[in-house]
This record gives sequence, C-alpha cells and structure tokens, in this order.
Amino acid sequence: MKTGDKAAGTVSIDASKVATVRRTNLGLILQLLRDHGARSRSRIATESGLPKATVSSLIGELVERGLVREGEADRSRGVGRPGQTVGLDGTTIGALGLEIDADYIGILALNLQGTEIHRDRMALDVRGLDPEDALGALADVIRAGIAAVEARGVRPVGICLATPGVVDAAEGTVVFAPNLGWRDVPVRAWLRERLGPDVLEVEVDNDARLSTVAEHAQFAPRKVTDLLLLTGESGVAGGVITNGRLLRGHADLAGEIGHASLGLSDEPCPCGRTGCWETVVGLGALLRRVADADDPVRDASRDLEERMADVMRRARDGDERTLAALEGVAQSLAHGVSILADILNPQVIALGGYFAYFGDYFVPAVEERLESRRMLSDFPHAEVTRSQLGFSAAAYGAARFALGAVFQDPTLVAAAARR
Repeated sequence: MKTGDKAAGTVSIDASKVATVRRTNLGLILQLLRDHGARSRSRIATESGLPKATVSSLIGELVERGLVREGEADRSRGVGRPGQTVGLDGTTIGALGLEIDADYIGILALNLQGTEIHRDRMALDVRGLDPEDALGALADVIRAGIAAVEARGVRPVGICLATPGVVDAAEGTVVFAPNLGWRDVPVRAWLRERLGPDVLEVEVDNDARLSTVAEHAQFAPRKVTDLLLLTGESGVAGGVITNGRLLRGHADLAGEIGHASLGLSDEPCPCGRTGCWETVVGLGALLRRVADADDPVRDASRDLEERMADVMRRARDGDERTLAALEGVAQSLAHGVSILADILNPQVIALGGYFAYFGDYFVPAVEERLESRRMLSDFPHAEVTRSQLGFSAAAYGAARFALGAVFQDPTLVAAAARR
C-alpha cells in the first residue's frame, strides 16, 4: 500500500469515528430534552458534560432537522443574562404504535414530543381468523394510520406492533401466542409483502414489555425505579421494572405471568396448562362469570370499551351476578399480586387494561390483601394504582419504541424534513 493510500484510509476511519461520536451526542441532547424538558444551552452543556461550543453546534443541527426549537428565556438561574431555552420540536415527525389482541386491532400515533395525534381501534375476532387474514386487516389499519398522520402534516419515522405471546423481536416473528392461536408466524415478513417497499418496516415486540416501558415512563417525574405492571385483556400480561431497567430474563421470557398457576382452578388454558392466571382473572374469565354466552357483553365483534361500559353499568345498577363476578376476580387478583409483591418488592404496582377500568373494585382489594400480609408495621409495601393508559398502553409503548430510534440517532431525520 502506498503512503498516500494509508493516509487516506486513516482519514476515512477517523471521519467515521467522528460521525459516530456526533450521532451519539446529538442523541444525548435529544434524550435530555425529552426526559427533563426545555433548558438553556449553558445548562445543557453542564448536564451533558459537553463543551458549550459543541452543544451550540449540535443544537444548530437538531434545529435544522426539525427536532428541537428555541423558546423563551431561561431565568431559572436568577443571575446573569438569561439564555434562550431549547426544547423538543418534532411536531412534524411521528411514529405509529399498533396492538393486535384476540378481539381487536388498535393504533395510536405520537409525535416526537409524545403528543397523541391519532387513535383508532377496530373490533376483530383475530382468534377466529387465519393469521394471514388477520395481518391483512392489520396492514389496512397501518395504511389508514399513515394517511391520517400525513394529513396532519406529520411524517412517520417508525412503526411498531405489540403482540401477545413469545416474540422473536430480531426476526419479527411471533413464536407462540396461545390467545391468538399463532405459532411461528413471520409477522414482519408478511406485513412487508402486504405493505410494499414504500412503507416503513414494522418492528414487532411483546405487548407486556412495551406496556411496561410505557407505564414506567408515566412515573419518570417521581423517579420510580421498581414497578410491577399487571394488565388484563383477553389474557393477563405482566412486566417488571427493577432498578430502573426492564427485567427480560434469560430467554427474554420474563413477565409471562398470565401463564403461571394461581392454584385456584383446574380450568384449561389455551397455552396447554391448567389454572393459569388467565383462566381465573383474565377478561374471558370475568365475562363468563358476568353473563351467558349469548349476552352482548360477550360478543367479540363489539368494541371492547363498549362492552366494558355495559358491565360497569350493571355493576353500578347493583346487578348481583356482575358484582359477585367482580368480587371473585378482585379476590383472586389480590391473592396473586400479594405473591408477586413478596417476591419482587416493587415500589409501585400498576393495574392496566380492564383491571384499570374496574380499578374501583380491584385496587382496594389488592391494597387490603397487601396490608393484611405486611410483615412489619413500619415495613413499606407497594403503592397500588390504576394505569392511566388503559387499553392503549401497548400501542402507546409501541409508538414510543418506534420513536426511540430517532432519540438514539437523530440523523435518521433528514434536514429537508424541517418545516
């Protein structure tokens, strides 16, 4: 190799390293603004540890890409000339989060600031469909979602699907989802065939994991580091945040609470086991207790929240069968949560999905059980709360996940995308 060639190679490698460092620092600033809000350049430099000149250059690039904007003067320091604050923009950039469950397909879109810009849900008997037909319906929902956000002047930069069951996220395959009746379904590849090359590739991950990350984000201002999420839909899903990090487990299967045994029933579960949480406190279990098979609340072609509203009306009207069903589920749920609380010692226990919808019945039952099992009077037990995300937690988490790529590498958004 000639001397000139060697020098050129060195320059190329160094340029690559510089570009990587710059991308990392752009992401660092964007994440800081996302997590802590608008602040001045000098404050960003202090909190990020980057030189002021570097921060100024990076912010200039983020402004060009439409990711941040300058705002009001920062008077938080109280002395000296106030600097102009810099905050997230990204109102023209968004991502789609989708959820597929046994009874419906849901979609929720967020812009970079985390503001909801589109939401829809379609009742669908996914369990009764061939997987390819269900994914065909999902592709239609994605196309409609893209059209809806683009009509608002927002360009999608990511799409993510939340699905129940065991998911190979790297391959985009649902390995086993008993509630859907799916096994080894190549979701990403099939959606690519249906959507074509002009639509972004769809990331796929487990609904409980995405819900848990989304739920944890709601507690960021309180600095909650240990959280247990239990969400009830067609199945029961769980997720654990410990020391601020999602617990994934050896084979990425941590949180499969719905298929653990509660020891209260021998009811067969679609997973092949008996007595699983889903057979005792899953939505199907509640509805079977509430109503006969021909009752409208058990009609999967109806919107889920409409059916939940019917059950709630019956409870408020004092219907004995409905109240007995809610009480039975509440006590079984409290029993299971108390076991998990002893094992995991969470700071917060959040109830999501239909557990949140009927939180007035379930939260007190769980609190009472935890209090009755307190080992020491001064030993703190977990705060029990209902999720504020409700049935949209998984789709919300999927949208946040899809936006995460931009926060890791802001250069994914071209400067031409700015308004």
